[in-house]
Amino acid sequence: MITSQTLPHESDQPLKCFVVGPIGDPHAAHGSPERESYEHHLGIFEQVIAPACEKYGISAVRADGITQAGDITEQICRYVVESDLVVADVSGGNPNVMYELGLRHITGKPTIHIGEAGQLPFDIASIRTIRYQRTRSHLAGARKEIESAVEAGLRDGFGLLTPARVLRGLQVGDGPDSAVEPGSGGKEEDEDSPGLLDDFAVIEGELDEMTADMEAVAKTTETIGALTRQSSIELIDLTQASAPASARLVAVARYAETLSAPADELNTVASTFAERMVMLDSGIRAALGLIEMTPPDERGEGAEQFLEQLMALDEAAQEALTQIGFFSTSAAAMSRLSRHLRKPVKNISAAARHLTSAIARMGEWASKARELVQGQGPTV
Repeated sequence: MITSQTLPHESDQPLKCFVVGPIGDPHAAHGSPERESYEHHLGIFEQVIAPACEKYGISAVRADGITQAGDITEQICRYVVESDLVVADVSGGNPNVMYELGLRHITGKPTIHIGEAGQLPFDIASIRTIRYQRTRSHLAGARKEIESAVEAGLRDGFGLLTPARVLRGLQVGDGPDSAVEPGSGGKEEDEDSPGLLDDFAVIEGELDEMTADMEAVAKTTETIGALTRQSSIELIDLTQASAPASARLVAVARYAETLSAPADELNTVASTFAERMVMLDSGIRAALGLIEMTPPDERGEGAEQFLEQLMALDEAAQEALTQIGFFSTSAAAMSRLSRHLRKPVKNISAAARHLTSAIARMGEWASKARELVQGQGPTV
């Protein structure tokens, strides 16, 4: 539930809490999902988080409550990194929330996770989360849990908890911003716990697997393409020869039979690729945040290779998606000719859906990677 060691409660300055979570759109039409999201999460802020913080003199603010002029993205990053406490509503695994949470984990400062029951992302399941339901009694209970967590932290300090996946143990060490300072008597890092390079190695290994997945997708797509072209030529020849419908049906059935195995394989690989994408998303976003916070001349070769790998993977994925979309459309048109084609076409269409959702997320990684690479050159 809480990651870090202590809140600087002895300071004369009031403590600040930044609330990370979905915002929604206050200007959206009444009854729309965006408006409902806004009203729900505003209610969680006003009824649960803010009162719990105020009880201990902590001032809470959301992104839409930042009043200073300036670049809002930069301001949010500063609030995420510099605030004394962050409360993160991880309901639904919103990508922006997970990215900001990854940045927070880099600091090793206190972080409380809350989330609506049934809406919690599985990739941070190892971190305890205060769960709430949309009833008055449950919201009151969640507020009391936050109060108890803050009270215990102010009194005893917060035990260092291994953050989600990539950034485990990142701030334990001997630096000035370490969560456990030398000689403080704090918890020492386990000799076997992974460090930053170990975690990057895990990510790189998973990216290698994703690259292999994309190569398999490309190879299978080529096979499907060749079979489709061959079948199209055969059907055209039969049509021009005024062959009976039975002959054309035999050709379509033969095409469906040869298409079945590669279509099934394509769907399986695409599904695996999409699952791997979801599992890596928060970690890669956090890694990109770490690279962004590191001066370009201090990043090292490994970071550059990581960024290049993200961009190359995105390019390959976009090309594969275009090909699959084309064959999915072609095969779907042919499926109207015979029931034999329905199953392989269904698998191809499912593969296209898996890749579409996954590649949209990958495009965000690659966009950030390109931004970081382009920002390394000399300014004019």
